Amino acid sequence: MSQDSATATEAARKLTGRRRREVVAVLLFSGGPIFESSIPLSVFGIDRQDAGVPRYRLLVCGGEEGPLRTTGGLELTAPYGLEAISRAGTVVVPAWRSITSPPPAEALDALRRAHEEGARIVGLCTGAFVLAAAGLLDGRPATTHWMYAPTLAKRYPSVHVDPRELFVDDGDVLTSAGTAAGIDLCLHIVRTDHGTEAAGALARRLVVPPRRSGGQERYLDRSLPEEIGSDPLAEVVAWALEHLHEQFDVETLAARAYMSRRTFDRRFRSLTGSAPLQWLITQRVLQAQRLLETSDYSVDEVAGRCGFRSPVALRGHFRRQLGSSPAAYRAAYRARRPQGVAESAATVVETMVPSQGPPSGRRGSPLSSAPVAVAAATGPGEHSLPGPDAFVPGRPALPGQRSAP
Repeated sequence: MSQDSATATEAARKLTGRRRREVVAVLLFSGGPIFESSIPLSVFGIDRQDAGVPRYRLLVCGGEEGPLRTTGGLELTAPYGLEAISRAGTVVVPAWRSITSPPPAEALDALRRAHEEGARIVGLCTGAFVLAAAGLLDGRPATTHWMYAPTLAKRYPSVHVDPRELFVDDGDVLTSAGTAAGIDLCLHIVRTDHGTEAAGALARRLVVPPRRSGGQERYLDRSLPEEIGSDPLAEVVAWALEHLHEQFDVETLAARAYMSRRTFDRRFRSLTGSAPLQWLITQRVLQAQRLLETSDYSVDEVAGRCGFRSPVALRGHFRRQLGSSPAAYRAAYRARRPQGVAESAATVVETMVPSQGPPSGRRGSPLSSAPVAVAAATGPGEHSLPGPDAFVPGRPALPGQRSAP
């Protein structure tokens, strides 16, 4: 190591020493959703020492010139600017207003400096896009809301996006999924800093589980990014969604696209951020989920109508993705939903799913460990609507799981 490099390293070490993890800077931008923005403010900005929760010092920083306009037309004035980030050992970006526009360069520079000086950088939900734009997620595992995961993977191919996780802790850089998962990650930070008892006390104050199990799989939608709409693969994807009741594998899809399996895998992953095999498995599980909710078919019949080669295959994939057996999921759903609603929905599903017996013929592909595919149409101004959440209306909570946030 040269003398200059050694001097720079020593300087960075001294700067790191001046930062404390308990000093939390929350970076807000105009156009951000107020719910997501308020999560770290509530977790780190309220004195709950009477409940056994150690106190944090909160610095609310404007990432650009104010006032900052948020959802509902509210205007906020941050008490601090970007310069305050230099005093924080934890920097949280709770959201970004649009996944299609770049964050301000000054804010990205401030995040890079903080990271270089040893600060812990946290991105909640779409805040992961800000961290990625700053280059802080390059070569790292990360997550975001399942709806935006494919766009994050496509725009930043060096980021290892895993849409299955509620949050990802990669040491000095942490990311989370949608709204409720932001609470999960903030509780995890408190647990890391001060132990399980402190995190549990905070969870009781917030009236949330101290630690949720499972991931985002149970909330996934079947839609794909709007970018795929003009791609030749769109027709193949549409065909697959219409024929989930049939047995076919990825080789079948590649042949319909007139591509080799390797080329098809590469093109599909570049468009969706996921491997085609796991995407197909996920769609079959989602279809099984709907049939369990809206029909009286047995589990064996559901397996056949969703293209699984056997009920055993359905049960294995269903449990891996949703953390429950098909029978237990159906029981939990019916315990929470009026019977009349389920019966009326069953009529709709019956018209959508051809009446067929258990499929025969080609066997499906084996289970892949690749991340599940996720997505929905994305575009500018998504957060002008209610902020994305890890809860999908109409999708019941499993036993012991929180439902709507």
